[in-house]
Amino acid sequence: RKKQPLPANATGARPMVAIVGRPNVGKSTIFNRLARQRIAIVEDVAGVTRDRHYADATSLGRDYVLIDTGGFDPDSDDPMKSGINTHVKLALQECDLVLCVFDGSVDPVPADREAVRLLRDAGKPVIFVANKADSQARAIDSTVYYELGVEQIFPISGLHGRGFGDLEEEIAQQLPDKEGTTIDLDVPRIAIVGRPNAGKSSLVNRLTGEERQLVDSRPGTTVDSIDTLLERNGHRMVLIDTAGVRRKAKVDPRGVEALSVYHAIRAMERSDLVVLMIDAHEGVGEQDAKIAGLAVDRGNALVIGLNKADLMSAEEQKDVRRRTREILSFAPWAPIVTLSAKTGRGVKALVDTVAKATEEHRKRVTTSEVNRFFEEVLDRHPPPTQKGRAVRLYYVTQAEIAPPTFVVVTNYPDYVHFSYQRYVVNAIRERFGFDGTPVRVRYRAKRKKPRE
Repeated sequence: RKKQPLPANATGARPMVAIVGRPNVGKSTIFNRLARQRIAIVEDVAGVTRDRHYADATSLGRDYVLIDTGGFDPDSDDPMKSGINTHVKLALQECDLVLCVFDGSVDPVPADREAVRLLRDAGKPVIFVANKADSQARAIDSTVYYELGVEQIFPISGLHGRGFGDLEEEIAQQLPDKEGTTIDLDVPRIAIVGRPNAGKSSLVNRLTGEERQLVDSRPGTTVDSIDTLLERNGHRMVLIDTAGVRRKAKVDPRGVEALSVYHAIRAMERSDLVVLMIDAHEGVGEQDAKIAGLAVDRGNALVIGLNKADLMSAEEQKDVRRRTREILSFAPWAPIVTLSAKTGRGVKALVDTVAKATEEHRKRVTTSEVNRFFEEVLDRHPPPTQKGRAVRLYYVTQAEIAPPTFVVVTNYPDYVHFSYQRYVVNAIRERFGFDGTPVRVRYRAKRKKPRE
């Protein structure tokens, strides 16, 4: 399986390096260059213009996890930017080393001074970087940073790569040694996500038997995400509890909810399956649907947990299940489990459902088996002609797991009607199951044989 970034508080984790700085100083460009890949930026998620991303990186043979944070803006009254500032502070809590990025094309501004002050308070080792030193003509005057208390600064160009050799050497020297046993990445990683106060931490505490996280009735009372290796009902899994932020009197509730999406995305990037916790009394909200949609788009397995259902009548539970299905109609394959994290009712059923869904997520069907089935599908309902073209489907194979992904070879991949594509997915589910996981089917043109 693909190597996954592990959190700093997980056993055997790699060191974590956070990139911080005010908006538009080039943090993402530096992140992409250090990670040696272009990481997609998540945009327009409940008003959050920028997500925090994790990626594996290596500098001079030293492996670490890189964190790209949102732009730090201490003077903003925007609750969304206040949320991003909180995320920067959370990144500082979990990281081992900080890259503080300035815009080297201009003199320091008050936000830069505030960033340096914040880093001093955090007490973490810091490498100061002046970005946008794109040419010798645009040299960095390092003396302007002395007044901030910055003794050494690395001039670089994230755009052109200038100065990255020295920067990576410094990163490798300052990375701490992390020791411990390695977590088996074949153990499924489960992200517990949902809106603030949906019962995420209560469920983790119920499963682990420990009051290991702050839990109260105010939304967003968990401080950070913590991973737990767990064995229940004979199933081994790693739980990732996605936290909110500690709710302060001046924090706009919309910012708290947006941060719950922030944390959910962060956990989904490291997870196989998502448990979406929903307060059964409040029902499915816009944020719940958004989180579920993100999980499906990312290819995570998905289980819906309707929490706090112990005080509802059977008829009320039936009604909330119906409404949940209606709103989350894009994931009709996702199992729904009613439970009470507080009393433990339904938790065993949830664990069993999660274990089954992770098995389905990783299930592989042999090529011979899927093609025998596919012949039956074609006999029963051949693809319709599209725009005068007779579409032929030659054979199918399962190319990937997690999520199960099938490739159908055809003469006209662009002319397979969407309704027929849906029919194929439904037929695959009807025969092979795959409950709890997205199923993807791609259509590829038949390769022409080269002429002799």
